[in-house]
Amino acid sequence: MLTTKLKIRLYGDPCLRKKSTLLKEVGPSERILIDSMIATMHDYKGIGLAAPQVGVNQRIIVADIGEGPMALINPKIIRKSGTDILEEGCLSIPGITVKIKRAQKVLVQYTDHNNKSVEKVFEDLLARVILHETDHLDGKLIIDYATIVAKRKFKNQLKEIEASQKKS
Repeated sequence: MLTTKLKIRLYGDPCLRKKSTLLKEVGPSERILIDSMIATMHDYKGIGLAAPQVGVNQRIIVADIGEGPMALINPKIIRKSGTDILEEGCLSIPGITVKIKRAQKVLVQYTDHNNKSVEKVFEDLLARVILHETDHLDGKLIIDYATIVAKRKFKNQLKEIEASQKKS
């Protein structure tokens, strides 16, 4: 099947700050979107992508840390445990990384691409990716975790990203 490469929305796009809506069910058009999101994520060499990053404010995320792609629809974090601090980047904010403290293990309830309800534990990098992408569904970005000092350092970079987003 031919998948469409989607345009990644960059910092400054209002879509990135909106709270995404729940999906009632996963139908053919949602499956096409999921396939296109996975193709786009791979094309940009990302390990996670949320629907708002491609201009769709629905609660859909995809991830692939090298173990095969997966889609989580309407993901809900049930429980978190452990903590770790790592640098995170974001396809919507290219060139900027932020050290973020996140849970090492999460229990997530979600719907899969076949409309099946799933409850699963994710750990380490995959847990981090899921937490990062679910932030997107709530309009939260990695820069929101940055210290005031760090925000000052990348202020001009953000202005450049925002300007390039407005041009495209």
